[in-house]
Amino acid sequence: LDLASGYWQVEVAEEDREKTAFSTPLGLFQFRVMPFGLCNAPATFQRLMEKALRGLTWKTCLVYLDDVIVFGKTEEEHLERLEGVLSRLRSVGLKIKPEKCQLMRQSVRYLGHIVTQHGEWPTPRCVREVRQFLGLASYYRRFVRNFAGVANPLHALTKKGEKWRWGPKEEEAFARLKDALVSPPILCHPDFDRTFLVDVDAS
Repeated sequence: LDLASGYWQVEVAEEDREKTAFSTPLGLFQFRVMPFGLCNAPATFQRLMEKALRGLTWKTCLVYLDDVIVFGKTEEEHLERLEGVLSRLRSVGLKIKPEKCQLMRQSVRYLGHIVTQHGEWPTPRCVREVRQFLGLASYYRRFVRNFAGVANPLHALTKKGEKWRWGPKEEEAFARLKDALVSPPILCHPDFDRTFLVDVDAS
């Protein structure tokens, strides 16, 4: 789910509007709604979203600013949870932008990542899809030993003027990177059915 101009749905208190004032050749103006660019705007909006979806986050949905992902194990469960999230948003007067929402999908792009039930990335069919995969894999390159060497056949495909070819070398590099991303050490979703060992730092 994607909200419609999320920040602009947050009204600024009348006594605080003067703090957003700006001057133009046409005169002095001030915002009645929260503008983009304020240093505290992201934290304020995130707090609003977490308050609106309290009790649902992590259990039925994840929220980052104006992007909400709703998940479920079955179609029925997903629809029920989706209805719950939409009801909460409606109750606080927040509106979504339908054309930017993706409903009933088994795979979605969320915060620059492809999110699926199994996390399985399909074999790339063109240079654009190779770049997408490398973009995600590169984010976790610090967890992959000899990342540059392993990914070299895939990087070669993205060079300007290079002809598309997907052979054994490319398939092996793709498979090795996928395996490396799901092998220790890794970052993954927590399994709340298992015991947690938490190593924390305090200051």
